[in-house]
Amino acid sequence: MVVPLSILDLAPITEGGSAAQALRHSADLARHAEGAGFARYWLAEHHNMPGIASAATALAIAHVAAQTSTIRVGAGGIMLPNHAPLVIAEQFGTLDALYPGRIDLGLGRAPGTDPLTAHALRRGRAGGADSFPDSIGELLSYFRPYDPDRRVQAVPGAGAQIEVWILGSSLFGAQLAGALGLPFSFASHFAPAHLYQAIEIYRRCFRPSLALAQPRVMVGAQVVAADSDAEARFLATSIQQAFVNLRSGRPSRLPPPREGLAEQLSPEHAAMLEEVLACAAIGSPVTVAQRLDALAARTQADELILTTQIHDHGARLRSLEIVAGLREVPAGEG
Repeated sequence: MVVPLSILDLAPITEGGSAAQALRHSADLARHAEGAGFARYWLAEHHNMPGIASAATALAIAHVAAQTSTIRVGAGGIMLPNHAPLVIAEQFGTLDALYPGRIDLGLGRAPGTDPLTAHALRRGRAGGADSFPDSIGELLSYFRPYDPDRRVQAVPGAGAQIEVWILGSSLFGAQLAGALGLPFSFASHFAPAHLYQAIEIYRRCFRPSLALAQPRVMVGAQVVAADSDAEARFLATSIQQAFVNLRSGRPSRLPPPREGLAEQLSPEHAAMLEEVLACAAIGSPVTVAQRLDALAARTQADELILTTQIHDHGARLRSLEIVAGLREVPAGEG
């Protein structure tokens, strides 16, 4: 493999575990990722999800950044319609002040939750997903150098050196990222259907900007690596169960793996899992290397960002160790 690898952490709260444990595990995984030379470590904003501990994403990022020293740390992503752009500029300006040259800000327009919770998050706020492009423009303006004539400033935030990405699982994000000349990360770790079309649109629509001279694409993938294909497939039944629970309207904590799950799935759930895990790399070191190499080759991605949902933290660390050992992972640089 030749492309840089990064980590997307959903801070999984496991059955029998707690949010506090999940956040401790995130910091531990980040330290291991840094030691293994991964490029960046992102956490994601989700709300009202019993199995995800990173709802207060900026706080989770600060927690991880404080316990690492070189790896880039950021949001994959912040769901901007949930927030006033000034608040996000201040939060990430503060992170940049604390950990200069290490902070990324991935922006998405989905709510990261169900409609009822989205209403609770956005109560009293105008706009929503339709205002996403304007909100990005406002947010980026707060990161410009300090202007004494500007009546509203982000403090901290003005002049912050933050790497801003557009996230997407559809074609809209691809078009927007291209038009703005920003790097684009596609959420193929859970919604791969439009992956290739979105990348083609992004590259075709790309306009150079002060932030980026040429297109830059990051592709997501679920990864479960173990010492054998059979062990990896067993460990992966945790995320399979979590997807089934989520799509059935009953999101859960990350379940322990279950023997014989494939035989217990309905045809509808089996088809759903085949679709959402189309880009997954699950197996032994050889199998995972082949899957990730093929994904990088098909997409011509500049970077892969990997998420690993394993119930046992030790097995999750082992998965990261296996992936890091597949090649010399380029070290993260600020």
